Amino acid sequence: MSTGRRWRSDTFLFVVSAALVLGSTAALFAWLTFSPFPKPLPPSSLGCLPDGEGSWSVGLFYGRSPLSLRPIESWNVWSNDTAAWPVANPVATCASASDAGFPSNFVADPFLFIQGDVLYLFFETKNPITLQGDIGVAISNDKGATWHHLGIALDEEWHLSYPYVFSYQDQIYMMPEGSKKGDLRLYRAVEFPLRWQLEKVILQKPLVDSFIINYRSHFWLFGSDFSAPGAKKNGELEIWHSSSPLGPWSPHKQNPVHNMDKSLGARNAGRPFAYDGELYRPGQDCGDTYGRRVRLFKVKVLTKDEYEEVEVPLGIDEPQKGRNAWNGARYHHLDVQQLTTDRWVAVMDGDRVPSGDAVRRLVIGYTSFGAAIALVMLSGVLLSAIKCNLRLSRCLPLSTRRSGLTGAAQERHLQLYSKLRWLFSHLNKMTSHFRSGGIRPNTCLGRSVLALLFLAVVTLTCVGTYYVYGGNGAAEAYSVKGHYSQFTLLTMTYDARLWNLKTYVKHYSRCSSVREILVVWNRGQSPNVSEFDSTVPVRIRVEKRNSLNNRFNVDPSIQTPAVLELDDDIIMPCDDVERGFKVWRDHPERIVGFYPRLAEGRPLRYRDEKYARRRRGYNMILTGAAFMDHRLAFGRYWSQEAKIGRNIVDEYFNCEDVLMNFLYANVSSSRKTVEYVKPSWAVDTSKFSGVAISRNTQAHYEVRSACLAKFTEVYGDLAANKWRFGSRKDGWDA
Repeated sequence: MSTGRRWRSDTFLFVVSAALVLGSTAALFAWLTFSPFPKPLPPSSLGCLPDGEGSWSVGLFYGRSPLSLRPIESWNVWSNDTAAWPVANPVATCASASDAGFPSNFVADPFLFIQGDVLYLFFETKNPITLQGDIGVAISNDKGATWHHLGIALDEEWHLSYPYVFSYQDQIYMMPEGSKKGDLRLYRAVEFPLRWQLEKVILQKPLVDSFIINYRSHFWLFGSDFSAPGAKKNGELEIWHSSSPLGPWSPHKQNPVHNMDKSLGARNAGRPFAYDGELYRPGQDCGDTYGRRVRLFKVKVLTKDEYEEVEVPLGIDEPQKGRNAWNGARYHHLDVQQLTTDRWVAVMDGDRVPSGDAVRRLVIGYTSFGAAIALVMLSGVLLSAIKCNLRLSRCLPLSTRRSGLTGAAQERHLQLYSKLRWLFSHLNKMTSHFRSGGIRPNTCLGRSVLALLFLAVVTLTCVGTYYVYGGNGAAEAYSVKGHYSQFTLLTMTYDARLWNLKTYVKHYSRCSSVREILVVWNRGQSPNVSEFDSTVPVRIRVEKRNSLNNRFNVDPSIQTPAVLELDDDIIMPCDDVERGFKVWRDHPERIVGFYPRLAEGRPLRYRDEKYARRRRGYNMILTGAAFMDHRLAFGRYWSQEAKIGRNIVDEYFNCEDVLMNFLYANVSSSRKTVEYVKPSWAVDTSKFSGVAISRNTQAHYEVRSACLAKFTEVYGDLAANKWRFGSRKDGWDA
């Protein structure tokens, strides 16, 4: 074989081998770190696409005053149709709009319009086809618990957002931002809320995020003109005044009233409101990222010649769950309105990722892939598997005698050719130097260099895989028919397991749908709640005696019907928890959990998950990791019929979860009472702290088999029910 053919063969083998290594590394990393259960796609696959502007959604808040607002889930608003007990934010998303037949990448800039008991929600919706903002509208007849998307209220040939809606002289007007058109336009409702017509162009200025307010018998228009000479983007604010919202408008004497740092709230962030005789203006803090947060300002002076405002507390708690919260990264728009004399309602948009996150992830990911490929090529050159000899005449056949090139043009081409020739010659010299020096794999230096290069390539490949294919890193909640909800996390423990408990609380309190963590303290000195790093309230219920029955004690203080009973030594991803909660909301009358078991035989024998999989079915779910309706489950557990079973639990100090399964199965011999959800992974932290409860597995199973025999005598045969793995459409019970 000729030298040239052998060189090409070696190069081909090296490139193929390197490609296999890179591909295998990426696949292994994805298998180890990514959930095997991707989020289900919305019915309209056009919506909710990754967007550089973000993934905005809209939440609802109530309060006794506009200066003290709490999210809808704090007010225990329910929706029985979707097991949303309580309804939780967000209430409007790209998915809810897309599912209604109006594809959207995100919804933002919400404004309310109230007619009696009916709430209308106007918002910007990003069209995934035209990639421009349109104005959408939804309606609620139950004060915000349920929203129905009505459609697109306004669609122009240019981008629209910030749909400020107000009434004047029995007419309803909308003043959206359309700064791309270069002016500020006012529309009037012809058939509210879906048909609008242009009333007039009220200003020939590309004002951004504008509103009009009637204050002290005069109309004031606030907006930002970032095209003005010297205007600081997101830091400029102008005021105009008139005797009518239809104009003509005159500029404020101090314009621009603000032209300062973008973090200080100059840009408007929603509708102003009056409270106790004072006027308040929400403004955007765009310091760290666009729309980072809403700031609130009390207007002290507003005349044609003067304007003065002072910042006051917003009255809404800062999100604490990071990307797992729908507004964890930023929130930039607030509209507060009065419902009754002592109740206010507000809508706010939020995003779990900062501005440009999708683009940033792609840039980091593909840059990492490029760097990994470059290091692979360098390794090939060092190993003499790749020979680099760049010939300028083949790559760029430039000639000094090109027809049509004379004078200055020919001179520029000669200079370019000279620079490229210098670059190519130095690259050839560099690769020749590497080849002559070579890397001998059988030497210590050679092995060290190759090991470092291999480690760098693997690291860069993993980084690239994470950023390109790993999504936004959020464990998002799952909606049921457009509704989100929350649950209480309950665990039972004692003093020797405090380390496990602290790890447990820190991890699960960041999960999106966790509202409260209830610790049932069975033995020893209870800790102070201040010892825990938690983003949600932690409550410790100290029991009078050490009994496993305490796990299911009736507790009127639990604020959510859904309870996740989860042992303090189990750590699993928040996404697995959210998937389990979603399945429970689909079947709230069942026990939904992560550890299946099978009891069968004569007499019944307690079998583990491996045995259940071999037999292709299960009939029990361990309640040490299971969702249930605590009103239903705890009521059954403490019924008179369950008294014998509770005594058996105390006798063996075991089997409380087995008893709960019997009590559910005893209600019906035919209807399914348990649902399995396969976790991506789970870690038993008791193995690290040395406080595992069930150390002797065989003895533990023997005790449970004895419990099965006694429970069968009282509550019937559990083996009559057996449910197949993989029977649900979601594939989460595989």
